Amino acid sequence: MTKTDFSSYQSPFSWRYGSDKMRQIFSEVNKRKTWRKVWVALAKAQLKAGLLTKQEYESISKNVNNIDIERAREIEKEIYHDLMAEIRTFAESSGHAGGKIHLGATSTDIEDNAQIINIRQALDIIEKEIVELLKSFSIQIKKYQNLVCMGYTHLQPAEPTTLGYRLSTYAQDLLNDLKLLRFFRQNLKTKGMKGAVGTSASYKKLLEGKNMDAFEMSHLIMKELGLVETTVNSQTYTRKTDLHLTFVLSSIAQSLHKFAFDLRIMQSPNFGEWSEPRGEKRVGSSAMPFKRNPDKAEKICSLARFISSLTAIAWNNAASTLLERTLDDSANRRIFIPESFLATDEILKVTTELVKGLVIYENDIKRNLGKYGPFAATESLMMEAVKFGANRQEIHEVIRKIAMESWDRIDIGETNPLVESLKNDKIITKYISRDKISPLLDPAGHTGLAQRRCLMFLKELQIELKNE
Repeated sequence: MTKTDFSSYQSPFSWRYGSDKMRQIFSEVNKRKTWRKVWVALAKAQLKAGLLTKQEYESISKNVNNIDIERAREIEKEIYHDLMAEIRTFAESSGHAGGKIHLGATSTDIEDNAQIINIRQALDIIEKEIVELLKSFSIQIKKYQNLVCMGYTHLQPAEPTTLGYRLSTYAQDLLNDLKLLRFFRQNLKTKGMKGAVGTSASYKKLLEGKNMDAFEMSHLIMKELGLVETTVNSQTYTRKTDLHLTFVLSSIAQSLHKFAFDLRIMQSPNFGEWSEPRGEKRVGSSAMPFKRNPDKAEKICSLARFISSLTAIAWNNAASTLLERTLDDSANRRIFIPESFLATDEILKVTTELVKGLVIYENDIKRNLGKYGPFAATESLMMEAVKFGANRQEIHEVIRKIAMESWDRIDIGETNPLVESLKNDKIITKYISRDKISPLLDPAGHTGLAQRRCLMFLKELQIELKNE
C-alpha cells in the first residue's frame, strides 16, 4: 500500500473507499503507462509501414514503463497540456527516436484508447466482485429457502414468504446487472486511430506511398491493444459510451442499495429479524455506547446515491459535445470515471461482507410471523367456509370484524387473539370445526411457490456463473 500524504487534501477514494487494485488502474502512473502502450503500438504499426526504423522502435518501446511524473509536471507547468508534457518526457528518454513519438496522432487517439483499456481492466474487477457476491447470496438462499418469514408491503405485514425467496429477489436483480455488464463489455468499442476529427486525414497523408493505408494501420494497432474500434466517430470515442457505463454501474448500485436499505429496516428493533455482522470492538455511536447502527449498510446506500448521480454528468457530456469536439467534458471525466468505479468497488466488497456474515434471528422471525401471519391466512379460512355453505360476503364481514378487533388488541401490546377469536365464533364454527381452524391459519402453509422458485432461481444462477 502506497503511503498517503495526509498533510494535503486527499479524496476519500485515495485511501478510504475502494481497493488498492482499483486505485492502481486509475493511478497517474498507470494512466501514463497505458498512454505509452498506445504510443508503442502506434510506433510498431509505423515500423511495419516503413515510417520508423527498427532501432527507433526499440528505443521507444524499451522506455514504456520509464515514468517520470515530476519531469512531466515540470513541463506541463510551461505548456499547459498534460499529454504533450508526457510526450516530451517520453521523448527525452528515447533519444533520437523520441522525435517519432505520436507521429500523425491527436491527443484523443492516445487518451481515449488508453481510457477504454483502463475501463476494461476496471470492469474485470467489478465483474469478479459481482460473481463473488452472487455466490455468497446463493449459499444464503439455499440455507434459508424454507425458513418462513413475514412478508411486508408498504412496510405493513402482508403475506408469509421465505427468507430464501426474499434473498433471491436481491440476487436476481444483481444477476441481471451481471448480464448487463457483460453485454456492455462485449460491445465496448473505442475510437481507434482516426486523427483530429475522426477522418484519419493525417494518417492518410503520412502513409501515402507506403505498404499500408490509414484504415489498415488503425486496425493493426487495435489488434495489438486488444481493442475494437467504432466505424465512425469524431475526435473522441462517442461520449454515449460513458453514459452507458454509468448506467451499468448505477444499476449495480441500485441493486446493492435495495438490499442494504432493506437490511437497515430489518435490523431496526421493531422488526429485529436481521443484523449486520458485528465485531466485538465495533463502536456504534460516540455519544450512545449501546447503539448498534447498521453503518455499513448505510455506507452502501450513501455511495450508491453518489454513483447514481453521475449518470447526469455523463448524459450532459454526451449531449453537449458540440460538433466534432468540445473540452468541457475533460475535467469532470478525470473525476467521475475513476470515482464511479472506486465507489462501486467499495460497495460490492462491503455487500459481500454483509451477505456472508448476515445474522438471522430466527426467534424474532417466528415472533413476527406468529404476531401477523394468521391475518394473511384468513382468506383460506373464508374460502373453506364458503365450500361448506357459507355466504361469501357474510363470512367476509365476520372475519373482518374479528381481524380489526385483533389489531386493536395488538396495538395495545397484547398477544394476537385472532386464532382463538375465530375458533370461538359461532358463525365460523357452524361451517368449520374448531380443530381445523388453527391448521388453516398456519402461515407456513401459505408461502405458495416460494420454495420451488428458490430452487429454480438457484439453477439459473448456477448456469450463469459457469459462464464467468
